[in-house]
Amino acid sequence: MDYTSYSALIAKELNLSEKQVAATLTLLSQGDTVPFIARYRKEVTQSLDEVAISNIRDRSEQLGELDKRREAIIKSLETQEKLTDELLDKIKAADTMAVLEDIYLPYKPKRRTKATIAKEKGLEPLAKTLFEQEADSAEQAAEAYINAGKEVNSVEEALEGARHIMAEWINENAEVRNSLRKIFINTATITSKVIPGKEEEGAKYKDYFDWSESIKDIPSHRMLALRRGEKELVLSLTIEPDADAALSKIESKVIDHGKGNAEQLKLAIPDAYKRLLKPSLETEVRLATKNSADEAAIQVFADNLRELLLASPLGSKRVLSLDPGFRTGCKLVCLDEQGKLLEHTTIYPNPPQKQIGQSANTVYELCEKHKIEAIAIGNGTASRETEQFVKSIKLPGNPLILMVNESGASIYSASEVARDEFPNHDVTVRGSVSIGRRLMDPLAELVKIDPKSIGVGQYQHDVDQSQLKKSLDDTVISCVNQVGVEVNTASKELLTYVSGLGSTLAGNIVAYRNEHGPFKSRAALKQVPRLGPKAYEQAAGFLRIRDAKNPLDASAVHPERYELVNSMAKDLNCSLDELIQKKDIRSKINLKQYTSEEVGLPTLTDILNELEKPGRDPREKFEVFSFADDVHEISDLKPGMKLPGIVTNVTKFGAFVDIGVHQDGLVHISHLSNQFVSDPGEVVKVQQKVEVRVLEVDVDRKRISLSMKDDAPQPKRAKRQEAKKEGKSSDDMLAMLKSKFNNR
Repeated sequence: MDYTSYSALIAKELNLSEKQVAATLTLLSQGDTVPFIARYRKEVTQSLDEVAISNIRDRSEQLGELDKRREAIIKSLETQEKLTDELLDKIKAADTMAVLEDIYLPYKPKRRTKATIAKEKGLEPLAKTLFEQEADSAEQAAEAYINAGKEVNSVEEALEGARHIMAEWINENAEVRNSLRKIFINTATITSKVIPGKEEEGAKYKDYFDWSESIKDIPSHRMLALRRGEKELVLSLTIEPDADAALSKIESKVIDHGKGNAEQLKLAIPDAYKRLLKPSLETEVRLATKNSADEAAIQVFADNLRELLLASPLGSKRVLSLDPGFRTGCKLVCLDEQGKLLEHTTIYPNPPQKQIGQSANTVYELCEKHKIEAIAIGNGTASRETEQFVKSIKLPGNPLILMVNESGASIYSASEVARDEFPNHDVTVRGSVSIGRRLMDPLAELVKIDPKSIGVGQYQHDVDQSQLKKSLDDTVISCVNQVGVEVNTASKELLTYVSGLGSTLAGNIVAYRNEHGPFKSRAALKQVPRLGPKAYEQAAGFLRIRDAKNPLDASAVHPERYELVNSMAKDLNCSLDELIQKKDIRSKINLKQYTSEEVGLPTLTDILNELEKPGRDPREKFEVFSFADDVHEISDLKPGMKLPGIVTNVTKFGAFVDIGVHQDGLVHISHLSNQFVSDPGEVVKVQQKVEVRVLEVDVDRKRISLSMKDDAPQPKRAKRQEAKKEGKSSDDMLAMLKSKFNNR
């Protein structure tokens, strides 16, 4: 399907120029990827970033689905021989799925209803007379339809049948439905009640046993919690709009007060609303609020995942990695600078064995033997005890001792990827390797794990799984291409996310590398089976080859611009190496001299920046972090304590912080700052180092309440703002609901 025809509409919706949108859609239709367009086609899109390009792509796909549905409806109406020119014009003019479905509703094949039964009895003409208010006496009009042969035995039976038909017409009236949607959006209240007998079983939903809230104000996390409670058969949910306003609106749309008798029509309105319109629109509002909540939760997940993937790498160091434990001991592995497994064993420094001396000797000997530069300790069971033990040893070389978040390591260790990497080792060895490699390069290791298993989501199992996967895949692809990939050391899993590759080509690259040795140049990638010109174009700029003959092969300069850079060097009478190494030479470059129809200042500026630091890693420099030495268990915590911590998860209601006691504490949104906070993501990020103050500790329930507020008293204005409900403002939620209703 040609999505470029949507340029004008998308440009208006996203507040972009039609030229930008049309150019982006053309590139996408040619098979260009989002990272490639954002990085290497800035002149074409006028420097649109990945977010804008992704939004254009996603909206064009939505409009494509709308057109597919439009075509299906037209085909159905043609089959029914009910497609008129007027109806066709309405269908073509429909700009949302809701409008389109409302137009089609009267013609949509239905199951046998009260209205169809009444029509079978010949009562449709009576209904038409009453609906158009053309009868002075409804009873007299109905008498003509009493016919035992058609099972209409009385005036009341005839009138009842006519009301059923009118109720269906009211339900199928597009103007009525659209007006009621607005009433639902503006006035509906969602109410939850505990299902009798489920109080004990559903104790975690206790706050919602008797809960009521405006549908336009409810935050996404609460909506998902209520839906999960309903799904688990603990809560019952109802959505109730202002019924009087709804009935009044229907009446204004279907009754002409200047005409005749409307008594039967007035009786049909409550039936149409209660039996047909309300259930239908309640289903719509449920879907709209679910979509809105999903969208917010998925965005939170994607933001958290991005921060985790782009966490600072320790780099190429020789690492000893420990997966702590008590009874089963601590699995220990040694890795070289490239993450290759050198040796593994098990030590027992913790109870019940508590072989401290023997374990200390083993750690010392391995550190000396493999010239260990850093020790990674998983932050799970027995982590603080193991950390304390390791710190008690005077180790050769004084290696860094660091705690590493091990979420998902066990998932990796049992995966097919891990089995392929380490077919002769058990899950404990694989898990320890993953912890050590995660310290060296979080991105390279985490791409091997399903993002949903990393532990940075909010209700990730409750949201639309296809949308979640798409968003998380986009995030991983963005991060991988932002950092760049060393093609001669990268795993198949990491290469899979490189622009233009995918699983098959990634596997082919690894297989070719294993057979022929390291790639000497980017151009050599063209020899990989099935890696054609388009894939090479999309991928080459994001692949790095250290120590290549051409220094640009280790940079983010795309091969299509090598000749341009060579021209710069030639014009300055220097070599390519000198151009890269000497700032005084680069300072003489006049970028305007090299502009053309294809290459503008945005690309030239990128090239110049890249020449300054070829292949530079955009991630922050690694900083050593340590938990408080005197706090190891939740029982060690006391209100008022100030402790260092690392943010492990950010949600719409606050942030979870690891303070080194095996249980993350919660900084509620109201305690993230002395100022009012509407979005926790604007204040904290996953992996951020913070200082927190302990507010409350519930040892039995393993709940820790923390604060990041200063001790100083808050201004009155901040206190008033803090008292507001968390989540989006009413105006924001209203806009989101309207959007979901229209584009569902």
